[in-house]
Amino acid sequence: MTTPETDERLRRWRLVLGGGDDGTGVTLDGRDAGMDKALEALYRSGGDAGSGPRGAGLGASAPNVARWLSDVREYFPSTVVQVMQQDAIERLDLRRLLLEPEMLQAVEPDVHLVGTLLSLSGALPEKTRATAREVVGRVVKDLESKLEQRTKAAVKGAIDRTARTSRPRHHEIDWNRTIRTNLKHYQEEYSTIVPERLVGYARSQRAVQRDVVLCIDQSGSMAASVVYSGVFGAVLASMKTLKTSLVVFDTAVVDLTEQLSDPVDLLFATRLGGGTDINRALSYCQSLVTRPRESIVVLVSDLYEGGVRQGMLSRVASMLAAGTQVVVLLALSDEGTPSYDKENATALAALGVPAFACTPDRFGDVMAAAIERRSLAPFVPDPA
Repeated sequence: MTTPETDERLRRWRLVLGGGDDGTGVTLDGRDAGMDKALEALYRSGGDAGSGPRGAGLGASAPNVARWLSDVREYFPSTVVQVMQQDAIERLDLRRLLLEPEMLQAVEPDVHLVGTLLSLSGALPEKTRATAREVVGRVVKDLESKLEQRTKAAVKGAIDRTARTSRPRHHEIDWNRTIRTNLKHYQEEYSTIVPERLVGYARSQRAVQRDVVLCIDQSGSMAASVVYSGVFGAVLASMKTLKTSLVVFDTAVVDLTEQLSDPVDLLFATRLGGGTDINRALSYCQSLVTRPRESIVVLVSDLYEGGVRQGMLSRVASMLAAGTQVVVLLALSDEGTPSYDKENATALAALGVPAFACTPDRFGDVMAAAIERRSLAPFVPDPA
């Protein structure tokens, strides 16, 4: 005799395993049958449905794929849909179908899809470009709404803290910090505090306080990082207290600073794929630094250097010696531990520059720490 809990467990195993001979003895119907068919279309090995273990089996034609995309959106939440879409693109080589506007209108937009579109941007036919821009624009808008406020708050807080002065004008006094600083001077007989030092914010915080140079590796493995970096570059560029530059590179170096006002244009100006010359990119970024002690260079790269390795390390050492903050992010994405050149990461750590992956929700905190010249060690995960 089975229980409802047992029946539900068998049902779930039937959906996971697929095929009528999976040993569960469960027959699916209704919505469950539709879910199973959508999974089977993507993950079966070929031949008749249910004839063997799951593998690639979705017919690579636009009508079939569009119908399948509609089905998965009906049966699964958007997070699962995005995973299945990515699997379909990678397993079944559906990139060419994304050149059709009808296909782009059917997909669930996400960061990975944007990365795929950017890698195809040079091959997009004219009839697809407007739809592709719309898809990318939707993802960028969604990311900005999630990340902009937190990033600006963290950066602004750091700028304010570094701009404090002990001789503020009356309207610039930070009363909360002034009181905390002077609690030891409390006068019991007068029931008040006599402040010996005022803490406030200098008027200069309205001017540019830091120069930020984002140096972004646009090799094919860095697609998600390129998307997030473009969004963060636009957010930082909108802050008057920062002067933000954005440079992308493979074996060539391209300065996209003038396009920071429109992150969609910026992303379509990137060219995912190709080799990597970090030394050359850092050389250009170093030329942008005119105020070393007020500058932060953020390198986003997996550190697989195709250029002059020792030149790259010497370039970093030179910037550090001049007082420039250097931050190295192995990835700027939600994808977990990336593949990266461990030898180069170790060499950078020896220079005092830890290299670590950063999730988008922590980027503002990393920038705040760099602005305040705090150690970035708390952001580096413990070795497994």
